[in-house]
Amino acid sequence: MGNRRATLWTMGVALAMVVGATYLQGRMTDRWSGRNVTAELKQAAVLLETRFPDRFGGWEGGEEIAASPRELLKAGAVGHVSRIYRHAKSKAVVSTFVVCATPRDASGHTPDRCYPGAGFEIAETEHRETVPLPDGREAHVFTGTFRRAGQTLRVFWTYGVEGAWVAPQIARIELADAKTVYKLYAIIDETSLPPGAGGKVCRQFLAEVLPAFDAALGPDGGAPARL
Repeated sequence: MGNRRATLWTMGVALAMVVGATYLQGRMTDRWSGRNVTAELKQAAVLLETRFPDRFGGWEGGEEIAASPRELLKAGAVGHVSRIYRHAKSKAVVSTFVVCATPRDASGHTPDRCYPGAGFEIAETEHRETVPLPDGREAHVFTGTFRRAGQTLRVFWTYGVEGAWVAPQIARIELADAKTVYKLYAIIDETSLPPGAGGKVCRQFLAEVLPAFDAALGPDGGAPARL
């Protein structure tokens, strides 16, 4: 009798885990909502690729960076922008990579996974920061550094949902209710820069590009769901 109860209990726990996982997956993919997720993603992707600003503040976009089809596939990118920006006064150079994806895809491909796969080692473990924006809002971001063969890159990344820029600890769960997500990277080579200079430049870049992108998207942010 005891063995039977233990077996039933184990089966019950397993069933609950399956139901819970199925529910979470359904929320992330909108399986039961009746929404046309594909159409919404395509619309948000078009907004990204046609409205992402090439000039803002003291920054001006330069050459486009060819994105690897493999990396785009890993990122689940429905649309993307990959571009180098230069600051007119300081001559600082920042590259940015922005993708439009589902919450699940956007949360699954993070720098701590992709950079080591490209031969980098983690030099500074990722941590969260807050970037004040000119309009009084705050953008929450992650940042960390990656090093290989004498080169050090500082990377900032954040998730955009209807004008809110967030850095959730468990992105797959906390972003699950969003319809589409913009994921933005700001990258600077700080190999020859003084300590702290790379982070300062990227924070300035983010403080200017994020409001400019939000304004270009319009009042609905291109992604109607709010966190």
